[in-house]
Amino acid sequence: MKKIALITGVTGQDGSYLAEFLLSKNYVVHGIKRKSSSFNTQRLDHIYTDKHNKTNFFLHYGDLTDSGSLYSLIAKIKPDEIYNLGAQSHVGVSFENPEYTAQVTGLGTLRLLESIRFLNLKKTKFYQAGTSELYGIVNKNKVFNERSSFNPRSPYGAAKLFAHEITKIYRDSYGIFASNGILFNHESPRRGETFVTRKITRFLTRWFYDLEQVLYLGNLYAVRDWGHAKDYVEMQWKILQQKKPDDYVIATGFACNVKEFINKACKILNIKNYWSGQLLNEYGYVIKDKKKKIFIKIDKSYFRPLEVYYLKGDDSKAFKNLRFKPRYTLNNLIKEMLQSDLVLAKNEAKIKF
Repeated sequence: MKKIALITGVTGQDGSYLAEFLLSKNYVVHGIKRKSSSFNTQRLDHIYTDKHNKTNFFLHYGDLTDSGSLYSLIAKIKPDEIYNLGAQSHVGVSFENPEYTAQVTGLGTLRLLESIRFLNLKKTKFYQAGTSELYGIVNKNKVFNERSSFNPRSPYGAAKLFAHEITKIYRDSYGIFASNGILFNHESPRRGETFVTRKITRFLTRWFYDLEQVLYLGNLYAVRDWGHAKDYVEMQWKILQQKKPDDYVIATGFACNVKEFINKACKILNIKNYWSGQLLNEYGYVIKDKKKKIFIKIDKSYFRPLEVYYLKGDDSKAFKNLRFKPRYTLNNLIKEMLQSDLVLAKNEAKIKF
């Protein structure tokens, strides 16, 4: 008998990759998407088919702020596994919309757990998508693992901390198989264009085709542990295949800052770039048409009210229990993102010219 999975946030980066992965494992996959004026399923279009055709993939309207919609869907589907990937996940936006972030990212988790409890779904396993933003401590040379203390520095991080702790409480209080995955930054060609890595690869490929001239960024020296979303969604699945529920850090153990990420991307594209200046007056330069041109500038509006400067993960527990070993290096990840965005930029150039 096929396993049934329910994914919140299925239209996002992780949700689309996880749906693909579970379908390859012969699951029946149900996804929840919010009702909006646009269909917003571009990451799923290659696997989504009309409901009148035979398929193992189904989309449902629902909302993490609406207990009724979640309860009715879970009662109807009775999933074997629930993956809560839905969230307002942009850290910067969480400062502008803290209440909404708390409702979706924090209380949304509670609503799902309450549905499992009320429906008495003893066999349903629950995965909560955590984040390295839980840590938040500015402490270089520190590596974070499952035992590290939490100190979030954004409304998003605070909402995720509530979700993390309430998952543990429901696990311990009601015997629900509920696990947290504390995932460090993970990227892909499907990453949203407002996130810094995709913002960089999108700009550089558009610059390559003379579609864009200057990129504005915030903190160039924020250090992050970047992995590939494909590697990480497989670990989400493995976390729920364990005999006992538990919490796991998923990371690569390698970190670099935003500036270094840009340099790596430029090298792949054979763009000769260099830097000068300091703080808000630091600029990225490139030689084009034998002329020195600024192509990266700092905009202080992109700095967060509270910055997190250093996040590097220790995945030793996941390596031991889940046999986690990332298939993608950072260079391979950047190359894949650039290749995908080059195709987009080339098509945009054809339309423009």
